[in-house]
Amino acid sequence: MQIGYARISTDDQRLDLQFDALRKAGCNKIFKDVASGAKDDRVGLDNAMRYLRKGDTLVVWKLDRLGRSLKHLIDVVNSLGRKGAFFKSTQENIDTSTSGGKLTFHLFGALAEFEKDIIRERTKAGLDAARARGRIGGRPKSLDDKKIALAKQLMSNPANNAHDVAKSLGISRATLYRNLKS
Repeated sequence: MQIGYARISTDDQRLDLQFDALRKAGCNKIFKDVASGAKDDRVGLDNAMRYLRKGDTLVVWKLDRLGRSLKHLIDVVNSLGRKGAFFKSTQENIDTSTSGGKLTFHLFGALAEFEKDIIRERTKAGLDAARARGRIGGRPKSLDDKKIALAKQLMSNPANNAHDVAKSLGISRATLYRNLKS
């Protein structure tokens, strides 16, 4: 059975083009989402994944309608494979029920892994270069040693409460307490 999935990002867009293409591809049931591709929670996609059975094919109009990223797309297709289901994209002419379609997805997977490794290497090189120049990185501390000493002095006075001390230093009470412990 061919199961369709269509997604648009905003209510201003229309699903007609995708629905027409999915019906033409032979989809008996179509799930939809009106959500940004970057969103993790897509009810329509989740329902489609639950609906699929062994031997079924999840069909999309274009690859970008399914995956937030290449890695997410590959994760979804691998999830389909574990169920014994397949994936088809009508525009890119990819069909994982064929050996050529499987090869295409293995190539996508290799490219995604390669891209992830390159990003990791660049990030590490950038951090190493920054450390060599004396930069530490991370979020700046909200209180330096001088302000911590001031906070301790203010808190030692019973007339002051944590809320007022934190407010005067421009920090939250949790930050105040965390710094007073150290």
